[in-house]
Amino acid sequence: MAHANARTTVHGRLLIVQRHRQGWAQAHIAAAMGISRKCVRTWITRYETEGLDGLQDRSSRPHHSPTRTPHEVEERIVELRTRERRGPDELGAQLGVPARTVSRVLARHGVPHLSALDPMTGAVLRSSKVTAVRYERAYPGALVHMDVKKIGRIPDGGGWRAHGRADREKTRDRSTKVGYDYVHSLVDDHSRLAYSEVLADEKGPTCAGFLTRAAAYFAHRGIARIERVMTDNAWAYRWSLHGVCAALGARQKFIRPHCPWQNGKVERLNRTLATEWAYRQVFTSNAERTAALAPWIEHYNTQRRHSALGGLPPVSRLAPM
Repeated sequence: MAHANARTTVHGRLLIVQRHRQGWAQAHIAAAMGISRKCVRTWITRYETEGLDGLQDRSSRPHHSPTRTPHEVEERIVELRTRERRGPDELGAQLGVPARTVSRVLARHGVPHLSALDPMTGAVLRSSKVTAVRYERAYPGALVHMDVKKIGRIPDGGGWRAHGRADREKTRDRSTKVGYDYVHSLVDDHSRLAYSEVLADEKGPTCAGFLTRAAAYFAHRGIARIERVMTDNAWAYRWSLHGVCAALGARQKFIRPHCPWQNGKVERLNRTLATEWAYRQVFTSNAERTAALAPWIEHYNTQRRHSALGGLPPVSRLAPM
């Protein structure tokens, strides 16, 4: 295939040769066809040395690429991406190569984007929802996103992730209900600062109490005022947060029904919580997993690289304390 910006095709190159054999000066050929004299000379020389084959398109790929990423590093990038399911920013920092290089290596090896993969299994999804309009508030506290993630509790001694499905089914007491935990989260739209708690339910008073504590955490981190709180249309959010929002001086915003991607920043945090906290390692009790949440949130806010922040953690967008 000809180069996208090529001024000549195979037929145009043949016309150059024909005009040259008819006695045209190379400068006149160049002027008539709108190309340089060097280009005319190149195609005449190729025809004289190789015949018609010399006028065919050739790959622009260099014969040697001395600065190309070593094969061993490419294999390491693909292996880590497949096993860890991390983005280019984190992989690049871990392996000591630019994030853009990681992206190119993954594309060269046909590795799909993380958005196209199931966060738990890594299997390619048939389709995924893409937000049509991306936005970001100009300063911290202008808008926060709130949501709840329900996850199954871990029985004492560990569940199937610790013992395997077959062994777990042998010892499982189906008469005892394990139940669920409710992970409440709040995310700042500008800085991506996050706060999460594991609570017993998602009722109105529970959500209101969580928002109060989350606002206090944000104030401790330098976000003194929250102006807007965005949630879905759950009953607890719609009817139980009025008092807390009034006390904070914040206005409630609701997403359109059945459009969770409009609350995408906290939905993305829910997915990160699942893959990097709840299911990244094996826990032998529910209390052990719950205790690991606060340290992980601290890591998320102060150390974890965030692609939307140029590879920096959320605290990089907050005023120094």
